[in-house]
Amino acid sequence: MLIVIMGPPGAGKGTQAEKLAKEFALPHISTGDIFRSAVKEGTEMGKKAKEYMDKGMLIPDEIVIGIVKERLSKPDCSAGVLLDGFPRTVEQAEALDEVLDELQLKISAVVNVDVHEEELIGRLTGRRVCRNCGATYHLKFNPPKVRNICDHCSGELYQRSDDTIDTVKERLAIYQKQTFPIIEYYEHQDLFKNIDGARDIDAVFADLADHLKKTKD
Repeated sequence: MLIVIMGPPGAGKGTQAEKLAKEFALPHISTGDIFRSAVKEGTEMGKKAKEYMDKGMLIPDEIVIGIVKERLSKPDCSAGVLLDGFPRTVEQAEALDEVLDELQLKISAVVNVDVHEEELIGRLTGRRVCRNCGATYHLKFNPPKVRNICDHCSGELYQRSDDTIDTVKERLAIYQKQTFPIIEYYEHQDLFKNIDGARDIDAVFADLADHLKKTKD
């Protein structure tokens, strides 16, 4: 069973991916994790990626795909895998299909944790981080006991630059521009399913798990 899970920043995709990976006993593969692992292990693609990362440059798609292929080729992926946040463009989706053909694997389902932009902005701009210990809070969902003061170390809480409203709107705009064509790509293959992510974590998970169990059957 090979699942692709998608979702905009703030949708809770990472949390759901972890829960689904545990529920279906699948390796949870996110590009960030496998990039760090490939670089640490010094794989062929990891070394190439590090050259770009050290220069602060974007890593070309062929290297991204190469690192994904390296990870998918490992024995623990033979029975299935959960791909988290990849592919991000149609070009990556097409390249992934080619890799999967080579490995004799096939995507079972593509699910998207869908949340309206207004809700996402509220979720993302409400985050606060402690300057001292790094603890994370949310003004609405997980507020500190004392405003702008960390519960754990009494450090000052601040808003990260990528959590300001202008930056959040820009991130969401980029995501929508990149993602909409991918949705169409997988819809044409009858693989795509939208799941309402504007609910509590357990309700979203229940819908995701139910859909994937039906897909599996």
